[in-house]
Amino acid sequence: MPYSPLLIKPFKDELTDLGVKEMLTPADVDKAMAQDGTTMVIINSICGCAAGVARPAIRKIMEDNSIKKPDRIVTVFAGQDMEATARFRSYIPDIPPSSPSIALFKDKELIYFLPKFRIESREVNDVANDVKSVLEEYLAV
Repeated sequence: MPYSPLLIKPFKDELTDLGVKEMLTPADVDKAMAQDGTTMVIINSICGCAAGVARPAIRKIMEDNSIKKPDRIVTVFAGQDMEATARFRSYIPDIPPSSPSIALFKDKELIYFLPKFRIESREVNDVANDVKSVLEEYLAV
């Protein structure tokens, strides 16, 4: 059973207020994943490491104008947008479910995945710097 939309609204808003686009349906996921270019996908969740590390790390990245951003930054919410989350996970079948997590695709190919175990028990700046380094490497002009 999905979480109450009222319960998770603030957690979703932390990302959408930054301009991250929600993928609420399998069709939303397919549309985002069908596009060429770069796509960062954030699997958001209700857990403490999403609140304390993952979302704040994304905020740091989004607010840092020195970091080149992917063409698209999208999110699904595990435990709420269940069909959309399942559809996204079908794009990464060899990776076990992990939320929160961050994935980066370039021309529809997965090039980076940051699972929950590399988010929890870390500092916000460490996670933000990991993602920043990947963006700098793969989005370099």
